[in-house]
Order: sequence, then structure tokens, then C-alpha cells
Amino acid sequence: MASPIVTGIMSYGMSGRIFHAPFLHAHPGFTLKAITERSKKTAQERYPAVLSYDSVEQLLADDEIELIVVNTPNNTHYDLATLALKAGKHVLIEKPVADSAIETKALFDLGRAQNRQVLVYQNRRWDSDFLSVKQVIDSGKLGKLTEVTFRFDRYKLALSPKAFKETPNAGANGLVYDLGPHLLDQLISLFGKPLEFNKIKAANRPGSQVDDYFFYQLSYPGNLNVMAASSLLTAQPMPAFVLHGTQGTYIKDRVDVQENQLDQNIAPTDEHYGLEEPGLEGKLTTINADGSKHIESIPSLKGDYTGLFEAVYQTIRNHITYPITEENILCQMELLEA
Repeated sequence: MASPIVTGIMSYGMSGRIFHAPFLHAHPGFTLKAITERSKKTAQERYPAVLSYDSVEQLLADDEIELIVVNTPNNTHYDLATLALKAGKHVLIEKPVADSAIETKALFDLGRAQNRQVLVYQNRRWDSDFLSVKQVIDSGKLGKLTEVTFRFDRYKLALSPKAFKETPNAGANGLVYDLGPHLLDQLISLFGKPLEFNKIKAANRPGSQVDDYFFYQLSYPGNLNVMAASSLLTAQPMPAFVLHGTQGTYIKDRVDVQENQLDQNIAPTDEHYGLEEPGLEGKLTTINADGSKHIESIPSLKGDYTGLFEAVYQTIRNHITYPITEENILCQMELLEA
């Protein structure tokens, strides 16, 4: 393996603590050197060797750092990623990349001009439940797909105490830009850019100024109808993944355990990491030649966000194409902006 990629994280909030630092620490292809902590200095409690900088400017001034994780609030992604690229760093940017497709394209163009990689953090391609969906599709057991529905539901009636999350146009806030990138990226990774689409969004929580519901209908070749929906007012979530085909149906709940495990400081290297609890398997129903039904449980593959960081490493060190492509992200931004 080539020399590790020296990396810095812009923030040690929930995102830095749960989704980035554990993997950058565990993966031999990275050296986690520094984290920006403006007030509380807690990163060294878990990572004693990591430097704690007081500002983003100090982080970017560290000449040894090659890769910067941009995991700050949505409305800062474009400006801070631009600063990092101009400082000669590769960037791994949290979703949404920016407020618009124009800003997103500008970042990719700047990356090319600086000879630096612009990589987008879409970790839910490595969720166990989504991997099971891919596995079933690839098996061909559903036949020709006719209808696919992905949902991401929660119940949060109260407005967020973080005012910036509830402020219109502050980093394109609202559910579309929060959970939309997850669902849309998963669907784009499977089916590509739709032929056409329709979008509905609404604000239903008392006093809400930003959308807390959305529904997308995406049309694909072969009469494939794809839907993506999310709500903050779903007391009893429906199955997260429902796929119908000419030969069967697959239904799967959203049960990936990684976020909860990481929040409990379970390391990605733990033998139980990413494994679903027994009894949460998806249900595949297919039709036999005689018209009878066959129902089987489909155990999920191990979920592991390490796959994303391995892809980042391979892209920067070995110039292997990053699986979350510029075309994927620009398609996503078109759908988010509409």
C-alpha cells in the first residue's frame, strides 16, 4: 500500500464523530492528523494523537494534510470546499454538496483545474438493507422490474432547536436536501438518470418554514416506475424498500445498524459491526411455474461504510474512478433543485 493519505476533518460534531473519524482512524490508508474544534475539545479523548485546531483556516494551513472532510452545515459546503481546493487539498464533501447544480459543477471544475479530487460522501450505498436490495435485483429473481419504492420516514413533530436547519434558503434546508440525497443517490446508483420526473414537497409540522415531506416519481425505460418519499410525520414507518417485478416482490425494512453502533463507539473493525439482528431479513415472494407462491427470507450482507473510504483511497492514490460520479451528483442536484 502507498503512503497513507493525511487527512483533516472540518468539524467534530455528530458527523465527524460518527461517520468519519472512526473510519479514517481504522483504515490503514489514512492518517487522521487534525480536526477543527471551535469550542469543546473532545476528539483527543478518543484519538489522543489527533491535533485539535481552533479554526478551519488553521486546518487548511497545515501543509501535510492532503484530504479535507467538509462536514460543516449545508450552507457552508460550497464556500469551504472552494477554500480547501484552492489550498491544494482533495475534498470529501458531505451531502448536499452545495445549494445548486451550478455551484456543484463549479466545484468539480475547480477540482480539475487544481488537479484535486472532489468526492461526495454518500455512505448509504453501503447500508446493509440497501445492499440486500442490490443483491436481489442482481439475482434476477424478480424478473423485469415494474415498480420500485424507497422511503425514509421519521417522526419529529417539534422543530429542530438548530435554527439554521429551519430557516428557508439557508443552505437549501428542509427534508428534500436532508434525506433526499440519500434516497436519490441510491436510486441513481441503481437506475441512472430518469427519463422524466415529478416532485411534490410540503411543510406539515406546526410553524415549519421548510419542507418536511417529499415525494418523487421517476420514469425509466421499459415502463419502470420509481418512487422516493420521506416524511417527518410518520408515526409507524412503512417498509423502506418495496420492489415489484414480473416474477415477484421484495420487501425490506430500513434496519441498517451502523449509525447506532458508531454512536455507541463500536469500531468498524468489531466482528459484529454492520450485522443486522436476526429476524430482520427481507421477504422475497416469487411465483413458481405452476402459479404458486414461494416466500423466502433474504439475509442482508454486512453493512460497512469502510467501502466508501476504501473508494476514496483508491481514487486519490491509484486514480481508480470513484463510484459516486460527477454525473450521479449533478443528476441528484437537478432533482433536488426542481
